[in-house]
Amino acid sequence: MALMVVKFDLKKRVKLAQTVWFMYWFAVLAGILVLSLGLFFKIELRKRSELMDNNESHFLPNLLITMGLIACATNAFGGKVCYDSLDPTKFAKWKPMLKTFLVLCVVFNALLVITALLCFVMRIPLQFTLAEGLKNGMKYYKDTDTPGRCYMKRTLDLMQIEFRCCGNDNYRDWFEIQWVSNRYLDFSAKEVKDRIGSNVDGQYLMDGVPFSCCNPSSPRPCIQYQMTNNSAHYSYDHYTEELNVWRRGCRDALLSYYGGIMNTIGALVLLVTMLEVSVTVGLQYVDTSLSTLANPEDMESESEGFLLEKTVKETFTDIMAKMKAMGKGAKVEEGGEEGVATVS
Repeated sequence: MALMVVKFDLKKRVKLAQTVWFMYWFAVLAGILVLSLGLFFKIELRKRSELMDNNESHFLPNLLITMGLIACATNAFGGKVCYDSLDPTKFAKWKPMLKTFLVLCVVFNALLVITALLCFVMRIPLQFTLAEGLKNGMKYYKDTDTPGRCYMKRTLDLMQIEFRCCGNDNYRDWFEIQWVSNRYLDFSAKEVKDRIGSNVDGQYLMDGVPFSCCNPSSPRPCIQYQMTNNSAHYSYDHYTEELNVWRRGCRDALLSYYGGIMNTIGALVLLVTMLEVSVTVGLQYVDTSLSTLANPEDMESESEGFLLEKTVKETFTDIMAKMKAMGKGAKVEEGGEEGVATVS
């Protein structure tokens, strides 16, 4: 027994075909939107690629770009089929491949759902990518004379200013690395010798942060050196001076920024998926309403359109039976080849 049967006459079939045709071209625009979102997200990641630990973060935008291109192609083809469905002669050339196309559309819709879910799930690996990338980037902050790293200081400073953040987890991360280049240190000074000598790795560590960590909302001039030494500054307590530097870590700030983009893209992809499912269902009704015509040349007669030829349970059973038959056929062929090899 067919599932969700609807009776059609010529007027209803024409209206259905025109509606689905319009929806298909609207879906083409939705595919362009997905493509554009993928390009936008990729560009945003590229802007700070030096702060990413690996290229795995580009998997999602690349997937969005691919899905957008496929959506544009499939929806344009579906729109053409709907346009030709009102002409029996033109529709006849599409009929043999239509069932395969509908199956591919179902697979594509499933991939769109997976893509949308990845937009929400990929936040977790992105967090580790940012954490490791920022950690390495901060180590190279001082290497302004090293080829390949000379722009890291500028990149980190602009990022901390733009996102109003400091360090990886917080501003204290700068206390644990040497971020001042040796060329700007006076190694004859006692303070420099003491700081380097007191460190196992021979680094010049201090309780200070780069200028880009300073909060312009602070009522006093920014204190970026000797931040934990209250006696070094008048009327200063580093436990209460919350406005002096940004307290938020850059990993959290970047994750919030990129996470917001990914959540928005994920929601839009889900909406696009709903549209894709709608046009797939519409095309199925167009196909079945024309297939059940008693006389394909007589477009005036009534016909029935349906979503599935059988119930969901029966359809699933048939699919599983076909898959098992294909598996047995493959085994028989392998066995036959082995027998021939043995005889020879």
